[in-house]
Amino acid sequence: MDPFIIGIVGVIVLVILLALGVHVAVSLGIVGLAGMMFLIGPDASIYTSATLTFERVSNYALVIVPLYVLMGILAQEGGLSSGAYECLRLWTNRLNGGLGVATVGACTMFGTMCGSSLVTAAVFAQLSAPEMRRMGYEKRFAYGICSSGGVIGMLIPPSVLIVIYGILTHDSIGRLLIGGISPGIMLFIIFCLGIMLMVYFRPTLASKIEYKPTWRERLASLKLIWGVVLTVVIIFGGIFSGVFSPSEAGAVACIVLLIIYLSSTRDRAKGMKVAIYGTAATSAMIFLILIGAGIFSRFLVLSTVAPRLLEAVTHLNLSSVGFLAVVALGYIAMGCFFDSISMLSITIPILHPAAMALGIDPIHFAMVTIVAIEIGLITPPVGLNIYAVKGVAEHDVSLEDLFIGILPFVLMMAFCLVLFIIFPFFSTFLPEMMK
Repeated sequence: MDPFIIGIVGVIVLVILLALGVHVAVSLGIVGLAGMMFLIGPDASIYTSATLTFERVSNYALVIVPLYVLMGILAQEGGLSSGAYECLRLWTNRLNGGLGVATVGACTMFGTMCGSSLVTAAVFAQLSAPEMRRMGYEKRFAYGICSSGGVIGMLIPPSVLIVIYGILTHDSIGRLLIGGISPGIMLFIIFCLGIMLMVYFRPTLASKIEYKPTWRERLASLKLIWGVVLTVVIIFGGIFSGVFSPSEAGAVACIVLLIIYLSSTRDRAKGMKVAIYGTAATSAMIFLILIGAGIFSRFLVLSTVAPRLLEAVTHLNLSSVGFLAVVALGYIAMGCFFDSISMLSITIPILHPAAMALGIDPIHFAMVTIVAIEIGLITPPVGLNIYAVKGVAEHDVSLEDLFIGILPFVLMMAFCLVLFIIFPFFSTFLPEMMK
């Protein structure tokens, strides 16, 4: 049988397995191994898969993954999410939609520590949304803010998603992490301005808070976020200046967060158990996906599917903007059904070489890809962040309420995505300044 036909059949089988709910790592590994057996025989395929597995798990860059995951769990167990929210709401309460702005800011801070937009959205749906409703916010508006706020943290370092992207593409993880800062800040500003404008033109969305905190209260509240700020400064400053590698920055930040955690809680044993088990489980899941993706990628190369798709893309004569637009739309559609790491693992082995063949800057392509994936996670009808929020939302909040509430933020993200596609400068200027 023609190897290309075998490759196409393998892709179809992969889609069927994923639709049936088989874990993405298992689906990728089984299809890749079975496909290689048809192409090169059982002995060679098993040897190739074993070699690929060793290469993937022995990659020094992978040490970043458990470090960044541990940072997120320590931040969550140490109460940094509630601390960030309490501090920011004192500083923003006089603004139109001040609690909403504080929620977006706290989601951004916590998201950089947590590494998961789903977890961030769920945490603040429990922490911030009920408080906003108590203060007169319309429920769709309140939960829309929480559902969308978590995506910003996937851009600003430390970002587990960017690390996974760098491991899959072999691009510089440090440059990728720094490249996510300016898009993340832009997205944060757009969200804050959007919230304030929505409340200005529709005052019924949020009532104005009469309480005015004193400057003494505001300044005192800064102690609640010093741990987050210090961690971000260590990672950003260390990587940008060349003092730390991404893995070294993660190790130092973990030590800082561990000290903060041990000094701020009494139930240390329980929290450390949660942190260790959670880090091991999450890291193992990510490693399995990377192993499965490596096996499946080799199958795509051997079957000539990847080379032929690359050739087809180059023959379409798409401009770089046109290619990025098509890729972005594809990720937004996939985001309705898959989580972010699964999408990267399945598609990057094909799309990244095509982008490089078109002369697209790798940092630019990475940022467009990640923003598009995060839009998909909050896009109806199946956005995964929406269902994470629904699982913890108050009983009177329906899926319809959540989808309606998220739409303005989807439009804001789409606006930012268009800017990122058209103007590579937003993604590349900071990495170009690195030492």
